[in-house]
Amino acid sequence: MAPADHPTSPVPEQLLDAFERHLLLEKGRSAHTVRAYLGDLRSLGAFLADRGTGHLGDVRLADLRAWLAGLGEAGGSRSSISRRAAAAKTFFRWARRAGRIPTDPSLRLVAPGKEKHLPGVLRRPQAEELMDLAAVAADDDDPVHLRNRAMLELLYASGMRVGELTGLDVDDLDLGSGTARVLGKGDKERIVPFGTPAADAVALWLGSGRPRLAGGHSGAALFLGRRGARVDQRQVRSSLQELLRHLPDAPAMGPHGLRHSAATHLLEGGADLRTVQELLGHASLATTQIYTHVSVERLREAHRQAHPRA
Repeated sequence: MAPADHPTSPVPEQLLDAFERHLLLEKGRSAHTVRAYLGDLRSLGAFLADRGTGHLGDVRLADLRAWLAGLGEAGGSRSSISRRAAAAKTFFRWARRAGRIPTDPSLRLVAPGKEKHLPGVLRRPQAEELMDLAAVAADDDDPVHLRNRAMLELLYASGMRVGELTGLDVDDLDLGSGTARVLGKGDKERIVPFGTPAADAVALWLGSGRPRLAGGHSGAALFLGRRGARVDQRQVRSSLQELLRHLPDAPAMGPHGLRHSAATHLLEGGADLRTVQELLGHASLATTQIYTHVSVERLREAHRQAHPRA
């Protein structure tokens, strides 16, 4: 049940009901997003009422800025504040177009940029050790361990996303040429290369592991779970984290960390940004550039530790 309106809230529930229908039926927003936006707007309504604003048309840009500032002072994260700013902007834009207010006070509302975190990546020796651990685990000939080794080798070798990995079918790989056809974001298809270690691990999985797990519902899926169904992302994460427990100095990371590691090591090895962008399937070069920051930070750390005048 929705909370009762603030006694003098300029954002009444009746208006929020109409906005909710707009988000769900016209904009196609998810139920989760709609719930978050409505909660943010109820918070805004209470804040405005406490400032003596009784009507939606009286809201000013300064009010919205003060609301966001208060959230920041209360310890709200940048991502949370950004989402609340987005909720306000979407709401006031709709209210203006629907004729509920004469002007949109949120036009010049700017939310703080999201915090940029450098991704956790393995160092090259750690990546080598991780692959060695996967190979040792696969020595017992357990088909799942053979699968895990092939998945991790392929993730690190190609830099593909974990969702792209789990979506692979057997005929998406050409072991002879060392390439895989992956379906990325926006249903964009691209070809990614991989090296001999990954090709050998996949060949072993296809020859000795997959046939023992495959069943009537396996279809063409490349990687399978113990019951023969297509492997899911949770299983990939679990297999990686089990091995990472034997690398005490490795950063906490999931399968996406292998993608980060591959990109970083490519750039450290001399690959240019455009090549890495194409390999990873990034729509924007700016997304790829975060890995240059990782590499530069490593150089700085090495300089601080080794140079006598650092």
